Amino acid sequence: MTNEVDTSALRPEDGDDEDARALGDPVDDPLTDDALTGGFRVWQRKRGHRYSIDDVLTAQRACLARPDAQRYVDIGCGLGSVLLMVAYKLPRARAVGVEAQAVSHALACRNVLRNGQGERISVLRGDLRDLRDGAPRALVLSSFAGGREGAELVSGTPPYMPVGTSTPSPDSQRRYARVELRGGVEDYLATMGALLAPGGRAVVCCDARTPERALAGAVAAGLTPLERLDAIPREGASALFSVWTLARRADVPDRPHVHDRFVARDAHGQRTPAYRALRSFFDLDPRPPT
Repeated sequence: MTNEVDTSALRPEDGDDEDARALGDPVDDPLTDDALTGGFRVWQRKRGHRYSIDDVLTAQRACLARPDAQRYVDIGCGLGSVLLMVAYKLPRARAVGVEAQAVSHALACRNVLRNGQGERISVLRGDLRDLRDGAPRALVLSSFAGGREGAELVSGTPPYMPVGTSTPSPDSQRRYARVELRGGVEDYLATMGALLAPGGRAVVCCDARTPERALAGAVAAGLTPLERLDAIPREGASALFSVWTLARRADVPDRPHVHDRFVARDAHGQRTPAYRALRSFFDLDPRPPT
């Protein structure tokens, strides 16, 4: 599936020549070979954007939100980390990843194929903001049998930095992963609302310091928050990011969302039981090297 889908309706923005040069022959750009789950591994650029705990928590909450999902989409899928983690835990689901950057799209395709998932996972190249419209939306959903009504599960891990609030990385892949050059959480939520089927769930992470952006984006997208999980690096520290689980407003009663927290290290700097459980969820050694 990865190389057989017509992606002409999805048009990535111009200006990705730097990405194409950065990847070129992938061997020319140092890659690392890293465990993603107990059964899947990924190639990542050594000096580029790399998957981290926000991806892992987003993938876990997505799996818990709709463990029975048959139709799954990850928007802005990057190198394919969340896409593959969810696919690993939901082996009956067909999945589609959408990524605009040439370098990340190429890595996602390679990572899908190296893990033997090319028959059930498609990786399309295009801007996630286009997926709200007719032809691009239809193209993504055409990957699913009976998928016209939408996806049962949609995930996304947007960049957190509004344009002008940080110094952009000279590396194009890292720059787009950190800075909202193709939109922030509001854009992700708008696309999720357009793709989501009745009864479906959307899972997105965003900056914990600006929950109002997620709440406003949800309202505009016709979504209702069900859960907010704040990720705290160490007991006593402020949350770095939040993972939100949402449903279509038409599907759920109006009620306050659950507000929970995940703490990675205790006050003494030791990994918490919650952190070890997160690794175990994806069949990794719960005692990683420190």
